[in-house]
Amino acid sequence: MFLDSYYSEQNGVFSFNREQASHFAKKIAGDYNPIHDVDNKRFCVPGDLLFSVVLARAGISKKMRFEFAGMINDGIGLFAKHSCFNDFAVIDDAGKEYLHVTREGDITTDKTLIEQVTKSYVQFSGMNFPHIMVPLMKSKGIMINTARPLVIYESMELNFTRLDLTSPTVELSESEIDVDGKRGSVTLNFCFKENGEVVGTGRKRMLMSGLKPYNQDDIDDLVERFNARKAEFANIAA
Repeated sequence: MFLDSYYSEQNGVFSFNREQASHFAKKIAGDYNPIHDVDNKRFCVPGDLLFSVVLARAGISKKMRFEFAGMINDGIGLFAKHSCFNDFAVIDDAGKEYLHVTREGDITTDKTLIEQVTKSYVQFSGMNFPHIMVPLMKSKGIMINTARPLVIYESMELNFTRLDLTSPTVELSESEIDVDGKRGSVTLNFCFKENGEVVGTGRKRMLMSGLKPYNQDDIDDLVERFNARKAEFANIAA
């Protein structure tokens, strides 16, 4: 499976090194946040990578909810702890929880479908910045700290009407931003389509902190730096 090069597993315990996580962020997700750089002191594993590995290991259910509980550093051994078949947490050997998953309904472990859903969702997710986030922040007159940008996953939900699918794609349905002082949240509603038919829906919620009044020059600089990093990686990967 395409994810095999982006994590390591031994005796049911999986982990990520910095190179695996950083390469996934840039090559698969189109996420050029510096926090995923190999040499960043604040390095963390992309939430989309953890989500993708969980789908690969547990399959896709008709209804799933993911609640993110903490940022993952490189080299941390992770495994699933089940309270019941449809309710489990991803924890480390100290018992710290990083992700809580609940699910309902039929399950598919079709590797081709899981790969298609994963790639479609992650590539959509990677478009959050600047295409979705910047217009949302501008509409509320606020912005993240452009010197140390940080937006973290809070939760995500998936709901499929059926699982006999072959090549579903992801499209944005609606986006909204809520602001409370220096904190805020962004909610993205999206749908899965196959042959023009809506076959599922989803919702992703992200948290922001350290919000500041919107400044177009600072945003332009942040977008310029983002595009420069994207171009730099493309040259290295070529």
